[in-house]
Amino acid sequence: MLAFLALASIALVGIAPQCQAIVIYTGWERHALVGSDVRLSCSFFSWRWTSEDVTFSWSYRPDGSRDSISIFHFTGGAPYVDNKGPFRDRLEFVGNPGRRDGSILIKNLDFSDNGTFTCDAKNPPDIVGRPSSVRLLVFENLPVQAGVITGAIIGAVLGLLVLIVVIYYLMRFLVARRVFNLSVSKHGKKGKGKEGSQQRQPRRTPPFSFLSS
Repeated sequence: MLAFLALASIALVGIAPQCQAIVIYTGWERHALVGSDVRLSCSFFSWRWTSEDVTFSWSYRPDGSRDSISIFHFTGGAPYVDNKGPFRDRLEFVGNPGRRDGSILIKNLDFSDNGTFTCDAKNPPDIVGRPSSVRLLVFENLPVQAGVITGAIIGAVLGLLVLIVVIYYLMRFLVARRVFNLSVSKHGKKGKGKEGSQQRQPRRTPPFSFLSS
């Protein structure tokens, strides 16, 4: 009897759909101007095909607060926006659940919208996953991205290194040319000196000239 129950449980486990982990992705941080619109992206990875029962949920935690509020939910193929929260008239669903996209659009941003937005997704039977969060920062003027500054610094350093290498090889070329010219000049003077000494030597009388006379 126990053996039969064990075999039956193994068969049921093999037949029943198994739950696997789902991985959710959002951006890390978004910058936007006050009065503008911003798209907050959310997608997920799952080993399963996209289910008809796929769901997306968004929550919001303002800066300086410990509590989060639900602002959006997509389920049963229809989007639902919270009609009492701070985004009730300014939130629009712009995702495509069939492509695993649960993005939302926040319109007419204000400084009070600064905070953390968290997206959670389920793709049954894959429902185990860690929600992903993105922080929204609203500015009057967008700050210069740290990556732009870093890129400018790296470019300046590389340009300086190239200039130093060019100057180094140019100096080597000029020094080598100077040494070559001095060497040629010295050899030229020595050659002229030898020719002059040879021309100034007196003509000697052959030793047997007197005997022959």
